[in-house]
Amino acid sequence: MSAYFSYLGKMIVQVFIDIGTWFSDWVAFKYSKLPDNFARYGDYFSAYSPDFGVGGWIMFVVFALLLLAVIGAIGFGLFILIRKYVRFVKGELDKDELKRQVERLNYELYQIMQERDRILDLKVKALGIKGMKKPEGEGKEGEEDSEAEETMEEIASRFPKLSHVDHEYQNKNTDIPEVEGLTLKQLCENFRNFAASQLGLYYTINTIRQLFAGIGASKLVILEGISGTGKTSMPYALGKFFAHDAEICSVQPNWKDRSELLGYYNEFTKKFNESEFLRALYTVSYRKDLNIIVLDEMNLARVEYYFAEFLSILEMPNPNEWNIEMIGSHDANDPKLFKNGKLKIPQNVIFFGTANNDDSTFTISDKVYDRAICLFFDNKGIAFDAPYQAPMLIPYTQMQRLYDEADKKYPVDPKTLEKFAQLDDFVIKKFRLAFGNRILKQLKKFVPCYVACGGTELDGIDFIFTNKILKKFESLNIAFLKNELKELNAMLDKLFGANTFPMARKFIENMLKMS
Repeated sequence: MSAYFSYLGKMIVQVFIDIGTWFSDWVAFKYSKLPDNFARYGDYFSAYSPDFGVGGWIMFVVFALLLLAVIGAIGFGLFILIRKYVRFVKGELDKDELKRQVERLNYELYQIMQERDRILDLKVKALGIKGMKKPEGEGKEGEEDSEAEETMEEIASRFPKLSHVDHEYQNKNTDIPEVEGLTLKQLCENFRNFAASQLGLYYTINTIRQLFAGIGASKLVILEGISGTGKTSMPYALGKFFAHDAEICSVQPNWKDRSELLGYYNEFTKKFNESEFLRALYTVSYRKDLNIIVLDEMNLARVEYYFAEFLSILEMPNPNEWNIEMIGSHDANDPKLFKNGKLKIPQNVIFFGTANNDDSTFTISDKVYDRAICLFFDNKGIAFDAPYQAPMLIPYTQMQRLYDEADKKYPVDPKTLEKFAQLDDFVIKKFRLAFGNRILKQLKKFVPCYVACGGTELDGIDFIFTNKILKKFESLNIAFLKNELKELNAMLDKLFGANTFPMARKFIENMLKMS
């Protein structure tokens, strides 16, 4: 055992001596003495190892393992440091490369902007030259000068698309004569015949009545159902029928706020990136007919996010307060219909939304449903023979007057409202669901319009009850409410009769089958 410790002492002293010698000779001799040093280590081991004994050999193995562990730890530490250094250097190189790319893109953007300005300058100069030529008629010269002036105004405006709309409708007569003897019932029949005879789209008369009554009751109409049942085709056909195509805006899954819908101000270009939705909405203010804007696949993103501002504004009782703030500051070249940077939502616009019910879409919240009239499409239309019907030019004021007349001529029977209140109490008691004043207000607007379109009062109430109240049952655990649903059927029999409320009874029947 003592021999081992003598060996260990000699080894440690010699190692430190050799390390010092190695560093001292680094510049002059570097590694020339390493072979002699390793040979000396072997001589020490040969001289002392025979006298180690059992304890000495154990200590030798332990010390060797510890030495290997220290060497391994030092090597691992060096590896970690080298790897971190490599990553750091690579990261810095990536940053430099990214900076170079950003600089290159900025330069290319600058070149594009310069090129755009040169092209516009050439266009303006060309228009100016034409205006100076003085052809035979002086009117042409005035028109070209006016065109050059309009082009300059559009370039200077922060809203070039909207400024172009201003110039397009400047001095344009948009008045539409009223259609003599028109009624809502006739309007429904004409549109149904037009869709069938000219577009090959077949809708039931009840669906058309619900559509036009919904337009009279709300500014937002949702067309919901499975794919391929004609949801987008309906507002498209309605635009063709009114001789002014509907503006169809495709909703994208990444829409999260109003900037996706309306556009945003670009601080770099000092221009407003206007969306097609904004251009269509701005154009409506110049027109005198009913205009349709479609949010196609509206529930690909959350409606209550990107459409939230509209949901709130359209609830205001005073239409003069339906203003959307577009930009904070005022500029002389801003669109003519802006007031203090705000755009007023016109009355003659209807927003349609199409929604599919599948795994790729979001569920539409009650906040949206409560503010809209929802039509559900669950099957394809059945073809029928329809007489030819031409498109109709109808001023919006005439349509609004028809809705106002329906409201006065066909008010909901007070006795029916009392029965509906009893139905409300029953739903609250049995299902813990209530419908508020908003739905009651929509009922009082929808039902008279539905009757004026050729329907009955109870069928109109059936539509509202099914789409506004029973639809909320989908969030309940129906498996535990079978008896309550049967009692609801019995309550409908008691209040309104055995053969009434076909939509509600079909919905309840489907719920019972699924439970």
